[in-house]
Amino acid sequence: MRGVTEDVRPDQPPLLDELMPWSVAPLRFGRSWIVAPDARTLRARWDRLVSAGGAEREALFRPSRARTPASAVGALPGQRTGTTRFARETGPCPEPVRVAHGPFDEQWLLPDHRLIDTARPELWRVAGEPQLFAVEQGYVPGAAGPALLVTAALPEGRSPAGRPGRIRPLFRRPGGREPNLAPGLLDFLGERYGREVDAREWLAWTVAAALPSPAGCRVPLPGDSEAWAAGVALGRELADVQLRGALTGTRPRLPGGRRPYVRAAVPARPTTMTYDSEGEALVLDGGRISPVPAEAWEYRVGGVRVLEQWFAHRTAPAEPGSLEAIGPASWPQEWTSELLDLVTVLALLGAREPERQALTAGGLGRADLVAAGVLPAPSWSRRPASVLDHQEEGPEGQFMLL
Repeated sequence: MRGVTEDVRPDQPPLLDELMPWSVAPLRFGRSWIVAPDARTLRARWDRLVSAGGAEREALFRPSRARTPASAVGALPGQRTGTTRFARETGPCPEPVRVAHGPFDEQWLLPDHRLIDTARPELWRVAGEPQLFAVEQGYVPGAAGPALLVTAALPEGRSPAGRPGRIRPLFRRPGGREPNLAPGLLDFLGERYGREVDAREWLAWTVAAALPSPAGCRVPLPGDSEAWAAGVALGRELADVQLRGALTGTRPRLPGGRRPYVRAAVPARPTTMTYDSEGEALVLDGGRISPVPAEAWEYRVGGVRVLEQWFAHRTAPAEPGSLEAIGPASWPQEWTSELLDLVTVLALLGAREPERQALTAGGLGRADLVAAGVLPAPSWSRRPASVLDHQEEGPEGQFMLL
């Protein structure tokens, strides 16, 4: 159990670890070539790998202690990929899936268990509509940025500064069944605020109000229903922006009709990204995008500027001859479109930071939840739910019953 015993003063806001008991450590890909900003690159890398044999295939594969071409592992839940040892693989590339490779950075992953050091199959079993993942960021003293992010894509879960975070699914079972919350929490909040509180409303409040601390993310709870309603309304708007409008069906837009445009074409291979504060513009070598509000450029998670990290993930040099070196010959148009969307998302979130920070005052402490019997959460709530009727393919095509 993470952090619960570090500081349990009754007047402290409860830890998210207590309120959303089931959490999973970040995924560990083990080899960077299995993730890329575009799916075409992954297919090209796969084709290059399976066309190689013997020692060349092993070198391209990048063996680790957890995975080699000879490893025998089952398929990931919900994925139709081969389970023969990769040394004998000759088939087509599996369909890449969208993942959150970092804060606000959705990329593509080869969903093949034979390629991923630590895939966290328990997360794959519950992924998909209407699941949402709360990604608790690793604590960085004095660092700016939210303590909690939300994504619908399967998250890698690693914090930008390298600190380990935690992944907390909103639901314990597929199909949005059984909220991943301390038993009795929603009923307690409903009685306190005189309204029905469901899992999504809880998540909205948490997105708005969560605070970082050395013990882990804390969630202050207000003493009155008006503060709760205001926080939930703000959290829903913040979550919808983070999810690119998935909750409302309307893509985020800057106020006043402003919209970032490409003023000068991004060059084929940009190497630097800078910010022109006077012109409110992102400068990618000779390329220029504006307007880019300062809130977008300055937005950080774990103290790391999101725009700079997003750019670095697409322009970092790779070892010649490696699978990582296989990629687009020039900057794709879709990357520019994603960058324009990202600018809008970060600008909107940055502009709401003062409102979010104003929700830090809480009226309920951990002692109130203990007195109500909500805390401590039972030990079973910290484990994945059983899936007794679900078949998954094991190594070499054998089926397992879970």
